[in-house]
Amino acid sequence: MTDAAELLVVAKRAAAAGAAVLAQRSATGTGGDGLETSNKGEAGDWVTAFDVAAENAVREAIIAQRPHDAITGEEHGTTRPEQPSGYRWSIDPLDGTTNFIRNIVYYATSVAVADSDGVWQAGVVHAPALGRIYSAARGQGAWVETGGERTRLAGPVPGRTGLILATGFSYDPATRASQTEGLAGLMDGFADVRRLGSAALDLCLVADGTFDAYGERGLNEHDFSAGALIAEEAGCWVRRPRLESPLDGGPTTEDRLAAWMCAGALELSGKFPL
Repeated sequence: MTDAAELLVVAKRAAAAGAAVLAQRSATGTGGDGLETSNKGEAGDWVTAFDVAAENAVREAIIAQRPHDAITGEEHGTTRPEQPSGYRWSIDPLDGTTNFIRNIVYYATSVAVADSDGVWQAGVVHAPALGRIYSAARGQGAWVETGGERTRLAGPVPGRTGLILATGFSYDPATRASQTEGLAGLMDGFADVRRLGSAALDLCLVADGTFDAYGERGLNEHDFSAGALIAEEAGCWVRRPRLESPLDGGPTTEDRLAAWMCAGALELSGKFPL
């Protein structure tokens, strides 16, 4: 077994490689001019040349250090070496692509790794426009690095009033209609709601106490893999959708759109549907 701290070193290097690609985005052309955008099928579900280039950079960094690990990426799917180690990386090279296109600063490269039992061992969410690097290794806490300073994360502030919920909405109109219909019930006990457009960063903002909870249906594994571990290591209650195969990643064993990704203070766990 590889130590989680060793895996975190690789995760940080890989996430930094992806974030370096994203950092090349020009501040001009806020509407997305010159980003080579295309649509994945649903209106608003965009992919850019940066998504692909960042994933390539992340994969190269992982393979250089861990050539026998499997890799699941948003753009290139799952690849396995001929002699797999049993470890599998889950990467989202650009979480928050629409934000990236519009020059909204909430986007990041997300990198996480799980062992052969599907237990997440290390995760990094690197947000270059925010200047923040969130990270965690199993059993070793969660941290954020910003401006050269490293701070341990402790989750939402206990006993705080005016609780804020973070969530997200599907690109599919029918699913989105169902989500918005259930929003009032989901917000029971919360004072307000935010939708920033990056699940990875939403989870990190629960970990650092900015948000009090996060809940969303229908996420892919690469959306939550790193952020969920970071929230968990910050002391948050976390529930992940179950995967069909820990070795392959991909959809959940249940209807993906019914599977919740939730995180927050422990006392908030009962507010989310099972």
